[in-house]
Amino acid sequence: MAKKERPTPNQAATVDPKRNREGKLKCFGGSESDDRNNILANQAVRTLWLKNSDEETKDRQLNAAAAALQGFGPRDELEGMMAAQLVAAHSAAMECYRRAMMPEQTFGGRNQNLNYANKLARTWATLLNALNKHRGKGQQKITVEHVHIHNGGQTIVGTVEHPGGGTEGKVEEQPHAKQIAHAPESPMWREDKSRDTVPVPCDEQRQMPHAWGQVTRRAQRECKRT
Repeated sequence: MAKKERPTPNQAATVDPKRNREGKLKCFGGSESDDRNNILANQAVRTLWLKNSDEETKDRQLNAAAAALQGFGPRDELEGMMAAQLVAAHSAAMECYRRAMMPEQTFGGRNQNLNYANKLARTWATLLNALNKHRGKGQQKITVEHVHIHNGGQTIVGTVEHPGGGTEGKVEEQPHAKQIAHAPESPMWREDKSRDTVPVPCDEQRQMPHAWGQVTRRAQRECKRT
């Protein structure tokens, strides 16, 4: 009986880029390749703890994991992978929480499971932050349509760095910005010739309080000289 030849480890595999490119399962994996979407969905559901579940419970768990992938709405392969890891991290964290709360669980086992659940919850939050950053959420965009500058003024466009630290930004002057032809200003006070002058008393005619005592003759001569 002839033995079948085993393929060598370095043997190149034949890949058909046009195979299953219909994208019917794109809502689960974000790829146009249904092979990729199918494998990604199976990877996510295999992370579930199904050992003590009956057939009906298993079907609900599998459908729930598939619905979670569909709820993320991955738009490309990268979002599909992050969505699958989010489902896996959530399932593992909830399993650790369940084991920590078992009545027969020891103190050490409960503490260890809670530590694992804490790490998985942080991983889940990091993955969600990466997914939102990839999708462009959390970024604020401000559009300036009109800039008015008075004569002799300047403006800057960009992020201004505050003293003591902050984010550096590009600062550009706008010398060609649109200027206002007439800027209303409050009228300045001018001299009114019709007003009467107000007499100002001289210092030498002011009486000194008793706390200062009598004015000396030398002070009187200096006051007359001035």
